[in-house]
Amino acid sequence: MRISEVAEQTGIPPRLLRYYEEQGLLVPDRNSSGYRNYTVTDVEVARRVRQLLDAGLSTATIRTVLPCLTERAGRLAPICEETVADLRREQARIEESIDTLSASRDAIASVISADATVPAGQHPAAGRTPQSHR
Repeated sequence: MRISEVAEQTGIPPRLLRYYEEQGLLVPDRNSSGYRNYTVTDVEVARRVRQLLDAGLSTATIRTVLPCLTERAGRLAPICEETVADLRREQARIEESIDTLSASRDAIASVISADATVPAGQHPAAGRTPQSHR
């Protein structure tokens, strides 16, 4: 199967499929002319990679956990014990990022709401133009 067919079946652009290959996540066969020859298994792997990237995993983590995942009832499931530990670490990393982003969001909301407490016409920036940042 050619790369255009895989792209059509998976919705993954050819450029990303080549990137997956560069990252060692997808290893299609090559014919004597050097053209990629994808199998049904490659299509499944490409879908799994996309699913894991969408879940927030890095390509380095995916390279580690991908061989230890299988599909059960339409969902990815780990088959190696160390994969569960890797995924728990990734989950903790993502939760930490969420906490950091939530704190940033709350800080911005605080600044925005402080503006509402200044009476109209008494805003300290009234009449000033914003200065450019360098």
